[in-house]
Amino acid sequence: MNSIKKYYLQIADNALILSHRLSEYSSYGPYLEEDLATTNVALDLIGIAESVYQEAARIDGEEKTGDDLVYRRDESSFFNCLMVEQPNTDFACIMVRQFFTDAFHFYFFTELVNSADPFLAELGVKSIKEIAYHLRRSSEWMIRLGDGTEEANVRTQNAINRLWRFTDEFFEENEIDREMSANGKGVSLEVVQKNWLVKINEILYMSNLKLPENKFQLSGGKKGQHTEHMGFILTEMQYLPSKYPDATW
Repeated sequence: MNSIKKYYLQIADNALILSHRLSEYSSYGPYLEEDLATTNVALDLIGIAESVYQEAARIDGEEKTGDDLVYRRDESSFFNCLMVEQPNTDFACIMVRQFFTDAFHFYFFTELVNSADPFLAELGVKSIKEIAYHLRRSSEWMIRLGDGTEEANVRTQNAINRLWRFTDEFFEENEIDREMSANGKGVSLEVVQKNWLVKINEILYMSNLKLPENKFQLSGGKKGQHTEHMGFILTEMQYLPSKYPDATW
């Protein structure tokens, strides 16, 4: 696969799968305003994903669209990190997953603004304002939950303990990441990780929360090796296009 295309897909797949997870939570928010906020974040992410998929579809010069890259790929051809496919077990889990990912996105897209690839640079400029809002919102919720009631603190700490094992994969460099970084089109994940850790530690300190003692890590999503949850996501997402492949909308 073309290097630039796979790099695009890594970005788009993260946004798409997290957007799908958030859309599953629609109408289940703790109150109406927060339910709308969650839905708006999902819409922002699907907007990012759509623009990247459309650009990726043009690379091969074939008569394909971004929809083909969403609905015509199997599980092993998706390159999102394992974090974003984790299920919505409770509100604390949703916000911890969001906070970890928002912080990654913020520092990743901040660096992407300087990309030598015109499309990626423009994507960074267009997306950073929305992503900054996402991070501010999830950071505020981390503080509110961690520094709130005893139950809220315990649930949030448990979510951190469960999800921390998926964080290293954000910064796990593969050949595509290294190639894109070397030619100035991609970003340095080492730089992103340093900034990410500062933000994570800052917010956890303010939240009366802490990093887990068990630092065991899991990865594989960027290689197309996913958790058991990914197949169920794609089964639901791709149901209609698979059942009616010739349908037009």
